[in-house]
Amino acid sequence: MKPTALVGFVARPIVLSNGELHVGLNIYGLVHDFYYPYVGFENHAAGANLRHKVGVLVDGTMSWLDDDKNWEFTFKYPHMALIGHTLAKNAHLGIIIEFDDAVDAEMSMFMRNIHVVNLYEHPREVKLYLHQAFAIGDSRSNTDTAQYLPDSDAILHYRGRRAFVISGQHKGRSFDQFTIGLFGIEGHEGSYRDAEDGILSSNTIEHGRVDSIIGFTMHIGAHSSERVSYWIAAGMSNREALYIHKQIQDDGIMKRLHHTADWWHTWLQPVLEIVPLVPKNHRQLLLNSMMIMKSHMDKRGAVIASTDSTMLNYSRDAYGYSWPRDGAYTMWPFIRLGYVDEPYRFFEFTKRGLHPNGYLMHKYRADGALGSSWHPYVHEGGIVAPPIQIDETAIVVFMFVQFYNVHKDSTLIKDFYASMIKPMADFLTDYIDEATGLPKPSYDVWEEIFATLTYTTAVTYGALLAASELAVIAGDNDSAVKWRTAADDIKVAAAKHLYNEKRGVFYKSLVTIDGTITKNPIIDASSIFGAYMYGLFDSNSEQIKTSIDTMISTFKLLDDEPGIPRYENDIYRRSDPSIHGNWWFITTLWHAQYLLEKNSTKEAKYILDWVKHHALQTGMIGEQINPVNDEVIAPAPLSWSHAEYVSTLLDYIEKVRQS
Repeated sequence: MKPTALVGFVARPIVLSNGELHVGLNIYGLVHDFYYPYVGFENHAAGANLRHKVGVLVDGTMSWLDDDKNWEFTFKYPHMALIGHTLAKNAHLGIIIEFDDAVDAEMSMFMRNIHVVNLYEHPREVKLYLHQAFAIGDSRSNTDTAQYLPDSDAILHYRGRRAFVISGQHKGRSFDQFTIGLFGIEGHEGSYRDAEDGILSSNTIEHGRVDSIIGFTMHIGAHSSERVSYWIAAGMSNREALYIHKQIQDDGIMKRLHHTADWWHTWLQPVLEIVPLVPKNHRQLLLNSMMIMKSHMDKRGAVIASTDSTMLNYSRDAYGYSWPRDGAYTMWPFIRLGYVDEPYRFFEFTKRGLHPNGYLMHKYRADGALGSSWHPYVHEGGIVAPPIQIDETAIVVFMFVQFYNVHKDSTLIKDFYASMIKPMADFLTDYIDEATGLPKPSYDVWEEIFATLTYTTAVTYGALLAASELAVIAGDNDSAVKWRTAADDIKVAAAKHLYNEKRGVFYKSLVTIDGTITKNPIIDASSIFGAYMYGLFDSNSEQIKTSIDTMISTFKLLDDEPGIPRYENDIYRRSDPSIHGNWWFITTLWHAQYLLEKNSTKEAKYILDWVKHHALQTGMIGEQINPVNDEVIAPAPLSWSHAEYVSTLLDYIEKVRQS
């Protein structure tokens, strides 16, 4: 494999979370995303000029981590916990700054244990500056307030019911410098500029578009070091944030870091039990993937696709939403490993979002409100239909039944069968096109076309079979028969309509206009892998075998470059018009899962190694790879990509066990 080229702006090398406060650090170790009180919603650090800068003044030189090209960075999660370690080294200045960063497991507090090292052979005065810039509530209304609180040794930023208290300590004493200012308005760049002469002006209050900065003066001996503690306490009121601030003042940052590490060690136990079975070169990535997925789960059940807000820099929106599909796929490894809390909360979240007609909408905010969408109610040909993707409803049904099958807990039937599974399965049964016997048109898994999809048909079939099995357990025999019959009818219709004999591959989709069926011959990886994953076609069937072969030859897959695009001529963020499309981690890992099904363990292991090779330093797996230069393309991390990696690894373990 050739070396991976990573574009700096594409990712968050460190993400930290407790299900309420979520912080993303960028490639300079700076706070770039700051979500509270929902994971993925209300990013108080989103937008231009909102980096929380860190800098040092030493030997008359002011150096900011994101402005001085002499800084070199390494990132890792070394503590078997969601505690990030960033090492920033500036050989030109003779300074190393190490950060151990975490979001407290129990309180909404971001904390940094900062270690400043003097590499020179003589003592030096080093001034460390830590800067904060918020747009609270992701607001551009310029109504934030920041003020110095002398009785609390802290800076308070607040707007409405969001409050952030910033403070720190060095040798038991609070910061020795501070100021509060404006940025991005009235010609103000930001209060960090005030640090460049080594003396902050101690302005105690400002309102509008406000920022703040605190400073610590250290005298560091030759080849010696000093430590600084820094934190941001978040609350729904000034009082709550100050209470958390007081807690860390009393406890000390090391006690909170140790407590948080212990929490993660306990949480990881189900994963640690299988680690000895995992290939050694994948063990760390497995642990990191589980923690990264957990970091994207809001405590109220939403599973966020990605909290990486990079795309806001060049697009209308980012991935900070809970798609039912992404959430269900993310739940699969958690269900297999025996986790209960996370799947249960996710299914509660989807139940709350269920439409009265029995379907789930496109996507949701972490607070449960409907997310933004580009899917209309009026479709081509004047068809009026809900702006939905049927597969999102179907996969939640399918995955819930897997959850029940693992735990066999009758409480799950009581809590979800009548209120969620039955209306969903009834909707899927009724939403059938009489002309084809297949599900009516909806948007595809890639959110682009409105049609009857092979992938959607497959998931619907699998969901109805699973729902039928659950209905028997629930004592609802009438529904069991109805849903099983609907699934059988779909299977017959699929065999009639969805396979392209001429190309030897599944159709992507079909549409019926004025009684005429038009089929889309484009090769789509989701059509092929969906057809086998959900049992619509047997994995040993001629249709599956030839579809895989046709896909391999069309996409020109190589043994050493197994990356697979979503479909033929996929132009979404395509790197070069001469290629079919960028490689996606999800589709490539689906292929690995199929290879394991066919006992091609060596080839599947190569794909797992290929994915690991293309993960970031800290194990972040993105959405796509540029086939031309091997760049990982934002967002990174992507929950669904991590889920497919862990699911494939679990499949691999099972296959090795059987051999």
